[in-house]
Amino acid sequence: MSPLRQGATGLALAAAMILAWAALQVLGARLHGEAMAAAAILLVPSLCWLDVGLFIVAHDAMHGSLAPGRPWLNRLVGGLALGLYAGFSFDRLLPKHLAHHGAPGTRADPDFHAPDPAAFAAWYLAFFRQYFGLRELIVLASFAMLYLLLVGPLANLLLFWALPALLASLQLFLFGTWLPHRHLGGGFADRHRARSNEMGRLASLLTCFHFGYHLEHHRAPDVPWWRLPGERRLS
Repeated sequence: MSPLRQGATGLALAAAMILAWAALQVLGARLHGEAMAAAAILLVPSLCWLDVGLFIVAHDAMHGSLAPGRPWLNRLVGGLALGLYAGFSFDRLLPKHLAHHGAPGTRADPDFHAPDPAAFAAWYLAFFRQYFGLRELIVLASFAMLYLLLVGPLANLLLFWALPALLASLQLFLFGTWLPHRHLGGGFADRHRARSNEMGRLASLLTCFHFGYHLEHHRAPDVPWWRLPGERRLS
């Protein structure tokens, strides 16, 4: 696939995710009472999935695969996606993610939990602390103030923005970090110290935008998320 076509496809998918996320946020902000409770059954999982998608868009941007050959565009769209998801900084996450790829599953990997490389809860807490600090707290507090002033009440903010973002962090950690990189008796296939799940294409999309095909991603980090199923068929 040509870089131009890959960029056009990736940017179109990113735009669709961002617009869908924004539309559901507007909808969620306008709900109240019984209507809000009923809508939450569908809106919260949908927003959680889109939050995962926003992070995956930013992740592709970190590898330059969102818009090949256009680093400024990768940084712009990736920064927007991370900001909408949880107020993260693209420039702060980029070196950590590159360090992860440089030494996956070792003490030099910021995403790895060396003290207990199979524990879910302890690893998730360490993972959370690695990426959520004072800067992120200030950014999110500022966003919350603007939301309360301009958009909707606190209950809507917590239910339709904060809760999906938190659930998405668990989803990303489970399918994109813990399952691929945890230590098991059988070891790993190669130096990437990663493994892929055995899910079909639809389940893979719904769980983590194909990021569960993680060994393929480490072997070919320039392949965007939507081409990972094809990469897996070739492996």
